[in-house]
Amino acid sequence: MPYVMITTLIRLENGPTVVGDEASDRDLMAYLGASLVQKTGNPFKEWVVDLPPRVVLNKLEDAGYKVVGTAGIGQTAIWTLHKPKE
Repeated sequence: MPYVMITTLIRLENGPTVVGDEASDRDLMAYLGASLVQKTGNPFKEWVVDLPPRVVLNKLEDAGYKVVGTAGIGQTAIWTLHKPKE
C-alpha cells in the first residue's frame, strides 16, 4: 500500500498513535510494532502503537515513506504519508 495515515489525539502527543485500519499492510504494522485493537463502541478495528507520532514518522521515513499532508480536526492530528512505487 503506497499510502499510510496516522493519527493521535493532540492531548496524547506522546502516544498512543493510530497507524492503520483493518486492511493495512500487516508487514508494515509489524515493523511499527502495532497491535490490532477494537475500542469500546467502535464497530471497526485499528492498528495502534504505544509510540509518539514523531517516532512513528521517523520509522516510516526509514521505510521509504514521505509526509504528503497534515491536518488537525478537532482534537486529532493527522499525517498522510506516501511511498513511491519502485
